[in-house]
Amino acid sequence: MAINIQNFLSSNAKNMRRSAIRDLLSVANRPEVISFAGGFPNAATFPIEDLKGIMQEVLETEGTSALQYGPTEGNQKLRELIAKRYSEKGCKVSAKNVLITTSSQQAIDLTTKIFINPGDTIVCGLPSYLGALQAFWSYQAEPVGIKCDSDLENTVKELIAQGKKPKFVYAIPDFQNPSGVTMDLEQRKYVLDIVKRYDLLLLEDSPYRELRFDGVEQPMMYSLDDDNRVILLGTFSKTFLPGFRIGWIIAPEEIIDRLVVAKQSTDLCTPVFDQAVAAKYLEKGLFEKNLQKTIALYREKRDHMLACFEKYMPEGVTWTHPEGGLFLFVKMPEGYDARELFDIAMKEDVAFVIGEAFHCDGSGKNTMRMNFSFMNAERTEEGVKRLARAIDKMINK
Repeated sequence: MAINIQNFLSSNAKNMRRSAIRDLLSVANRPEVISFAGGFPNAATFPIEDLKGIMQEVLETEGTSALQYGPTEGNQKLRELIAKRYSEKGCKVSAKNVLITTSSQQAIDLTTKIFINPGDTIVCGLPSYLGALQAFWSYQAEPVGIKCDSDLENTVKELIAQGKKPKFVYAIPDFQNPSGVTMDLEQRKYVLDIVKRYDLLLLEDSPYRELRFDGVEQPMMYSLDDDNRVILLGTFSKTFLPGFRIGWIIAPEEIIDRLVVAKQSTDLCTPVFDQAVAAKYLEKGLFEKNLQKTIALYREKRDHMLACFEKYMPEGVTWTHPEGGLFLFVKMPEGYDARELFDIAMKEDVAFVIGEAFHCDGSGKNTMRMNFSFMNAERTEEGVKRLARAIDKMINK
């Protein structure tokens, strides 16, 4: 008789939830489908020719160490270079405050792992990054969503009154995934004030910050923090190479020490060769040069998608106008369901991510996330036309 695996699963495993994005990608993987679902950087931004020479140089000059196991904390040179970049942006950080992770997704997972007990609450946005919600749920946390920053204090006070004081607030202040919106200076100061007054931590997730196309750059909340409450997450996945899976955590040394122990039981160390190549790439000044090309390309792609929305979308559909990042968020009139729209859209061979997946309370049913960085101009326009046609069919059926 076949075993029932449910009898063997841990409570953590039973609490894990599948990624709606990954599931949608598998459905929308047909070549005829124009997919705006994935958060894929554009392959045109990958510095392949530069990397050929750098990889050869790393093999010739540090091959034995670059192909060996490495320290859990990460490549020392890479940590120093990352610390230097943040220091130039007003953050008080040294290499001792930097832990290299296998993507910022692991950074979220490790942070949740060391702070969360089953039943602990976390305050996050409505909507918020699905990968973070998955990590929170996998450790049996209870994410509590707020629609706007002004709701933060009342939510925290209510949770404390219920005996459910949050462990931390999770925020994506720059070009948020999925909404694309950015917190202004006053919002950042307000959130910092709340976490300080109510003795909370703040997890500042910042994968898109450097992809600013226009508007005024805002200071990182880590740089505004004078109380060691902010844990800052970063990654090269959106600005350099997603395939290298290099991310990092910047935090006080006491927290980094705990994270190192947690990482040792996860993967021992992030791929060493990838780190060595990334360090050499940064050291040569090539990262900044390529970043400017990436920003110019993505600005053009954002502008094109916005123009297509203006041209083709039915009346009553609204969308965000992000100052950077990879995404914009679309909202249909109340009462319409993006899950229903997805089925119609697939018949039109166009895909997106349903916005409900980013809402920890199951709201946002009339919303969807669109990626503008991946498709070329022709397919973007055709895809928006198909989506508009699908929305028309749903509204007028």
